[in-house]
Amino acid sequence: IGRRHVRSNNSWMHNFTKLMAGKPRCTLQMHPDDAERLDLRPADRVSVRSKTGAIEVELELSDEVMRGVVSLPHGFGHNQPGARLRVAEQAGHAGASINDLIDPRRIDELSGVAALSGERVRVELVDART
Repeated sequence: IGRRHVRSNNSWMHNFTKLMAGKPRCTLQMHPDDAERLDLRPADRVSVRSKTGAIEVELELSDEVMRGVVSLPHGFGHNQPGARLRVAEQAGHAGASINDLIDPRRIDELSGVAALSGERVRVELVDART
């Protein structure tokens, strides 16, 4: 599922230095029980794969996320071609785009718009720890 942060409500806010200060906000949130089952730790670099794509992102543990669910904020991926948010990219906060995981053919039946959450993903550690 997606999420928002008060200093990152819309992606244009990522182009202001003061709003991008601090720790990265484009992290994958996962319940601690799921992380333990997968032998993952906070700040691990993880691969998130769906049937349509894959991204790499830093892991953040949160008991505010349901077990079996992960959350990634939308509005990131500023290092992709055509992105024009240089501050975010230069600050090292380009993040990963949730759109790379979403199947564009999936439609929410109730609203008739693109389904932007509920995508099945697999999460794995990117590199073995030393």
